[in-house]
Amino acid sequence: MNTTESAVQDLFKEVMSCVATPVSIVTVMSDGDLPFGATVSAFSSLSIDPAMLLIALDRRSKTLEVIRESGRFGLNVLGADQDDLAMAFAAKGGVDKFYGTSWSVDCGLPRIAHAPAWIASTVVDLVDGGDHVIVLGRVDAAESTGDKAPLVYYRRSFGTHLPHYEPV
Repeated sequence: MNTTESAVQDLFKEVMSCVATPVSIVTVMSDGDLPFGATVSAFSSLSIDPAMLLIALDRRSKTLEVIRESGRFGLNVLGADQDDLAMAFAAKGGVDKFYGTSWSVDCGLPRIAHAPAWIASTVVDLVDGGDHVIVLGRVDAAESTGDKAPLVYYRRSFGTHLPHYEPV
């Protein structure tokens, strides 16, 4: 990589730190019934008809490897008080990310307890995206408790969003 590319990457990271993003944990169950998960801030709704979303995972991710094998994934949208889980599931390597985490199996996928929103999806396509892979998923099930403020990542730290006004 040359110095110009490096400078552009540094500037891009700085600009992207100015964008508040939701924080979620993508989960999947292996054939051996072992749970895997990874923290992501790159996810978005994609389509309503059919209901679809997209997530982006580092191409070296073990979670992505298991998603490729199983063809399914869960998305646990975290609440403002779950930054400890976001950090735990962001860890790399052979760490048991589920150790000490309250979770259950829902739709055959690991579901993090007390996450304010949950989506179960079937993989429709995988698209290369630089050092990440974009996973397109068809929504099979979704649930929102709506009782917690969301966890967001902004300026390299966790926080939340508070509305300017109360919804009517």
